Amino acid sequence: MTTLELDRPPGLAQARDRTFTGLRAAMPPGVMDEALRCSGQLLAELPHQPELERNLVLVAFGGGKDSSYTLAFVRAMQLILDRVHGRTFRMRVATNRHAGMPRAVMENIDREYRALELFDDPDCELLLVDGDEISEFYVDSPQREHVVRRNRLDILMTGHRTFADGRPTFCNSCNLSVFNAFGLAAAYGDGADVLITGDSPQEQHQYSFWVGRLARRLRTGPAVRPRARGNGFGRILGQLDDISQAYFADIHGADADDAISERRVSTDVPDRLKFFTVYGETAYRAGDHFDLLTGFLGFQFDDLAFSFTESDCANPALMAHLRGIKAERVFERSYDEGLAEYVEFALGLMRKKDIPDQLVEMMRARYDSPDAPARMRKAAEEYALQTFGLTGDHLVCMTYSPFAGHGAGLERFLEREHPHLSDRLDEIHSLLAGAGDDLALDAELERISGLTPSQLRVLYSRSVQSAAGGTPVIDLILAGDPHKAVIETRHSKDGPDTYEQISGR
Repeated sequence: MTTLELDRPPGLAQARDRTFTGLRAAMPPGVMDEALRCSGQLLAELPHQPELERNLVLVAFGGGKDSSYTLAFVRAMQLILDRVHGRTFRMRVATNRHAGMPRAVMENIDREYRALELFDDPDCELLLVDGDEISEFYVDSPQREHVVRRNRLDILMTGHRTFADGRPTFCNSCNLSVFNAFGLAAAYGDGADVLITGDSPQEQHQYSFWVGRLARRLRTGPAVRPRARGNGFGRILGQLDDISQAYFADIHGADADDAISERRVSTDVPDRLKFFTVYGETAYRAGDHFDLLTGFLGFQFDDLAFSFTESDCANPALMAHLRGIKAERVFERSYDEGLAEYVEFALGLMRKKDIPDQLVEMMRARYDSPDAPARMRKAAEEYALQTFGLTGDHLVCMTYSPFAGHGAGLERFLEREHPHLSDRLDEIHSLLAGAGDDLALDAELERISGLTPSQLRVLYSRSVQSAAGGTPVIDLILAGDPHKAVIETRHSKDGPDTYEQISGR
């Protein structure tokens, strides 16, 4: 008996055989052949080929439909190499969790891990990344309060600059946190050897080019920091860190050292780390493996966790809600009209992303019944309050963006929403400019906005988005983002038709 066999827990071979048999039966025709070919290609890239168990492969797993399929495919490759060689690579699965990830996503992840029998396999390491904290995945692991506070503040500070436009308000800081989690997971312990991705080489090149160009345009520090000179992924993370520092300095103020520091992107990944793509070997369309997802893997499309283009985040439902609020309160039209505008836009995004017709229809039907606007409004209000502690007043306030741009929209906002404060406009301007001191008024503004007096003063000093731009850092990030469109709308109840760019997921 070999040393490797002595180290294996009893029943491991049977468990792996059981998982392989289940996967083979559940996979669409031909997919196991694709996994066989891809496992041979991966084997050629591993640094320790004679001792496969020395190789660590990282799978970044969001818990959505596409990454669920990727994980199942990589598990199939791991099992195939074990059957062929009697040993296989170690697999690290890392999930970045933000406040907008509902418990339903954690439950989907837990069901998939159990279906693939990962929990008891010694060659599988299951990690959860909350901010900069790494722990073992546990379905009942509570949300971290510091992550919720951070996400909430980023939503408010960005939303108040952009009239609560979907992508910048919810996704900019979240996307940066995802890459930080990749870096942390790749460096954790002895570090990973290979990072699995589903992107094509062309997509990787295009994204790398866009990140590099954006970093150069935003960079305020040294051109290249020493630790970002290594492999391609380390260099990209270094550029994303430059973007992060510029973005959060713009959002929270250049002197907000703690806020900027805690949002940095980790770049300390091993120099040996390689990318490996399964693109070209297997199909990613969820419709092609729907039975695998909803059957063998136990994936469930939850009413909040599955929101438009996302199947692991409830924030798009809140983006739709904010569009409804903006139509109702800012444009003095109706909530239903604003909601319908967002739904039409988001369904278009779903089709552009080749999301299966049955999922597009599921989402359309969710918002299409006579009671849908009221039902979804209630769900979004409860989600905003329970997840982020955002009240109805906070959301309404954000859609006006009244404090940024030296309070350009403040008078209109107070007249419309808080007339009891209209005659104190000059006092409020003085407070926001840092020239006044009224604790009771400070407390009232914090109740209305969800932001402290110091945070409101930062907003007051920052620019607000306009048709001509107005928020250079935010505008540069959004310029390269495909998740936006120009829609036909009206900015007043009886006003003329006009065009507006909106973004979201």
